[in-house]
Amino acid sequence: MPGPVRNPLRRAAAAALAVTLLGSGLAACSGGGGPEDVRFYLSKPEAIPYFRDLIKEYNASQDDVRVTLDTSSNLQAGFLRGNPPDLGLLNYNMEMARFMERGALSDLSDMPEAERILPEVQELVDQYATYPGRTSVLPYSVQAASVIYNKQIFEENGVEVPETWDELIDVCETLKANGVTPFYATFKDPWTVAQGWFDYTVGGAVDVAPFFAEMADEGTEVGADSTVSFQKDFIEPIDQMTELTANYTNPDADSRGYGDGNLAFAQGEAAMYLQGPWAFGEIDKTDPDLDLGTFPLPMTDDPDDLEVRVNLDLAAWIPEASRHKEGARAFLSYLFQKDVMDAYNAAFLGYGTTTDSAAVTDPRIIGMKEYYDEAKFYQGPSKSIPLTIPTENYMQGIVTGSDPERTLQVMDADWARLALRQ
Repeated sequence: MPGPVRNPLRRAAAAALAVTLLGSGLAACSGGGGPEDVRFYLSKPEAIPYFRDLIKEYNASQDDVRVTLDTSSNLQAGFLRGNPPDLGLLNYNMEMARFMERGALSDLSDMPEAERILPEVQELVDQYATYPGRTSVLPYSVQAASVIYNKQIFEENGVEVPETWDELIDVCETLKANGVTPFYATFKDPWTVAQGWFDYTVGGAVDVAPFFAEMADEGTEVGADSTVSFQKDFIEPIDQMTELTANYTNPDADSRGYGDGNLAFAQGEAAMYLQGPWAFGEIDKTDPDLDLGTFPLPMTDDPDDLEVRVNLDLAAWIPEASRHKEGARAFLSYLFQKDVMDAYNAAFLGYGTTTDSAAVTDPRIIGMKEYYDEAKFYQGPSKSIPLTIPTENYMQGIVTGSDPERTLQVMDADWARLALRQ
């Protein structure tokens, strides 16, 4: 997903170079005395310039490891051929977890960096998959996402950040009565429906991780009579989602995409926007001085139920098949130094994953800080459903007129059929 680069702080990383290396030099794999070549795979396009500079500084600081940036390899093909990248840093979700559960990722539990990861953040990895006796994935950065709102529009219309469902409806009614579009929606792009509308409404009403754990247990039995199912557990929040999308969004939402939404919201065409922090960089291009904030979408009438959506924006791993594990571990240790991690999170509006992470200070995302600090967060349900089930398209269909109950029944059937195949 797109992501902003604001005050990159690249040079802050240079201060950490003195403590980068793991002891005295690393022997070259070839034994010829040259540097050990490490292929570093990065999946975040907007972060390529940032990490390219970081790698350049690292390589210039020592002679034992030579890191090469890889942004185009096919991961699945690399693993199948026994030639995966030596170190990966990429978004971690159910699709990446398949490498973990098959034992293709090496154990990193003996590294000091593993001991610094917040337990509640490491648990986000385990929600997708584990491998007995290993800690194979180390979270690097978490992105928290919730409702983005225009503080000036809220103030001009005398409304405050809602903490309950009833308060949210009251805010929407007040804005609508004053001629203000409450939410700007972009239904043309299915991923924006899944990431925002679906994830925020379901995640705000359902305990996501236990739900999917039970769904996995039900397997082929998922349906109308199973203990849990999409049609039973998701129908209420989906109905709430359609109440919002049908009554409080821009009338041309069906034909508006992500780029349209960023521009329109930056021009003050709506009070709220269901997007993640990656949208701020795009909004800044139109109005960098816009006073924006964030808050979790309330789905119940109990403020204690408020949570924010998170995803493991970047997580690190080293394959078992790597022939340069020593060098990969050295560079991983460098990347996980406090100054280096803090600089990245400040630049890309991420939340830290370690016990010594710097606190977020950007006013646009600070509204989510208390929820993150208290681990009141969930991973988006859309990311817990295999890609072979076209959740994004199903949700796009619902907000543009498809029957919610029937769609959720189809999703149950898809889940059961996939479980049978597996």
